Amino acid sequence: MTHVMFVCTGNTCRSPLAEALLRRKLADRGVEGVSVSSAGTGAWEGAPASEGAYLVGLEHGLDLSDHRARLLSREVAAAATLILTMARHHRARVEQLGTATEARVLGEYSGRGDAEVADPFGGDLELYREVLAELDAMLEGVADRLARERLGDRR
Repeated sequence: MTHVMFVCTGNTCRSPLAEALLRRKLADRGVEGVSVSSAGTGAWEGAPASEGAYLVGLEHGLDLSDHRARLLSREVAAAATLILTMARHHRARVEQLGTATEARVLGEYSGRGDAEVADPFGGDLELYREVLAELDAMLEGVADRLARERLGDRR
């Protein structure tokens, strides 16, 4: 079983959206054996998704109503097979925890160079929509890559 974890700061905007998007993309591709979760380097344990993330998620058929923020810890990080972070400073925090889990910035893992995903927290809905579109594009590459690994390259 592969376990992918997304990490941002508060675990209320970017990482919950990425989690929900990747779950859907993997299901659409018929990929099994991959679990997806998220955490935050500065999360307030138990906080719901931000209003902006929740509303923009609904616009795209993603229900974040059950999401609760989780603080990234050594134990949480160690439970993942692959950690994809929204920014380089999140990856640095994962590395400080000292686990053997592979940690990569989402932009680099998805093939978009050193792209980081900006934090929309406190911004308007349009900013959340832009972030969701950016995540959606990046996660196409991630889902394709995971599908190849899990299903074998049939192309």
